[in-house]
Amino acid sequence: MMTAVFKLTLVAAGSLLTSATAMADALTGPVTRQALNVPAIIMFLIFVGITLYITWWASKKSQSASDYYAAGGNITGFQNGLAISGDFMSAASFLGISALVFTSGYDGLIYSMGFLVGWPMIMFLIAERLRNLGRYTFADVASFRLSKRPVRTLSAFGSLAVVALYLIAQMVGAGKLIQLLFGLNYHIAVVVVGALMVCYVLFGGMLATTWVQMIKAAILLFGASFMALMVLMHVDFSLEGLFNEAVAVHANGASIMSPGGLVKDPISAISLGLALMFGTAGLPHILMRFFTVGNAKEARKSVFVATGFIGYFYILTFIIGFGAIILVSTNPAFKDSTGAIIGGTNMVAVHLANAVGGSIFLGFISAVAFATILAVVAGLALAGASAISHDLYAGVIKKDNADEKREVRISKISVLVLGVVAIVLGIAFETQNVAFMVGLAFSIAASCNFPVLLLSMYWRRLTTRGAVIGGGLGLITAIVLMILGPTIWVQVLGHETPVYPYDYPALFSMAVAFIGIWLFSVTDNSASAERERALFDAQFVRSQTGIGASGSVAH
Repeated sequence: MMTAVFKLTLVAAGSLLTSATAMADALTGPVTRQALNVPAIIMFLIFVGITLYITWWASKKSQSASDYYAAGGNITGFQNGLAISGDFMSAASFLGISALVFTSGYDGLIYSMGFLVGWPMIMFLIAERLRNLGRYTFADVASFRLSKRPVRTLSAFGSLAVVALYLIAQMVGAGKLIQLLFGLNYHIAVVVVGALMVCYVLFGGMLATTWVQMIKAAILLFGASFMALMVLMHVDFSLEGLFNEAVAVHANGASIMSPGGLVKDPISAISLGLALMFGTAGLPHILMRFFTVGNAKEARKSVFVATGFIGYFYILTFIIGFGAIILVSTNPAFKDSTGAIIGGTNMVAVHLANAVGGSIFLGFISAVAFATILAVVAGLALAGASAISHDLYAGVIKKDNADEKREVRISKISVLVLGVVAIVLGIAFETQNVAFMVGLAFSIAASCNFPVLLLSMYWRRLTTRGAVIGGGLGLITAIVLMILGPTIWVQVLGHETPVYPYDYPALFSMAVAFIGIWLFSVTDNSASAERERALFDAQFVRSQTGIGASGSVAH
């Protein structure tokens, strides 16, 4: 039974990552520019006005490095959980999963819950120890008892790789999505997203980013709840009625209520599943959030709250998807002259908003979609800037002796540079297929960041040599296999057949990372390795009690 559940979980997780990358792919093709959506523009300006005021307010409170990187550790567990859910619930989740349910029916329920599988692991294995051992980034934890310079260097480059890939995909997706929803020029949309991202992080730091993510999560949950409520009202709050009506009008009929075989092969399913589950636990912008709370108890509470909100949201997307089958697919107003959904199936949630709430609610949901992207890119920018300023500058170059004000200044310069680079790359990649970047970001997080972080906390025999070589091999393997795989080698580079036959490399790159870390650690008999192993007990006590943690108390 457990084996069957585990297999189902892997398939669900893998398929959901496929939906996210498919969403990114869909948003990078040709987009028909729509008429100017005035309600959406007005509501978006209101959102921007509120969040810019919060950024100004937060700038008055960000006086130290702790304030800038971690909001002074003063965020409550509930607030942090809401912010985490805002950081995690992307436009691909909202629009992409609803589209999958619209086209595939029952399978969407599995996909809707797939993103959750990484969160219990984060709650029980990572959150508490991360908060007790670190200060601002997960590299603080990974290098706690190891040689700081090489481990911080590896962790920083792993973080920057994930941030860069994720950020490019978000910027391109933002431009295409806003071009479709708002009727704005693609280049203008990319510049607006980049400029606002820089403002939030440059002036407000983590406090402003947290509030942007919290507000975005609240309005997204409200909008999705209203849509689901209106769909249920249409069927007299009968799930059976919802399904029966959907079966009656869907092209595939009753088959949408049966699980399908949408995963190509077991290796792809497992590899994608591993990337999603363990990649979530290695995403730097998610891990940073656990340093914003006061202690390990609040860190655990953060994950519990985030899991609840994210789970609730994905249940809503399931209802929205079935509602779109009933209210969108049967309405000719949402179809073009060929009978296809205007904007493609990824826009069914937007069309459903129009169907249940008219043009005003359509404008609201369109603004929410833009706000969703802003919240995600703000978190990514802060994580990238922290890797440069805290890990590379303060930890590696200055050997943990950097002046705090100068470190924050370096971080702000990094934010500005990241913003410019994100805008330039967003424009440069306008016509390119960037779907692979999402999958590669998760694969790198699962193959480099996660193994080093996990084993640094749980395995006594880990050494600096093992962490750096093994983590580096995982990083290189993930990138090389992704390049040689079908997505880049065939679709991007134009070769006839791929060298590596599977879409995602996590199954093999994670194995390389863990085996490499183990092999180069157990064979390390140097004096420094023995000292590192001897420090494990002190690290274990602090990870369990919080004694000695910055701003924390024992629990």
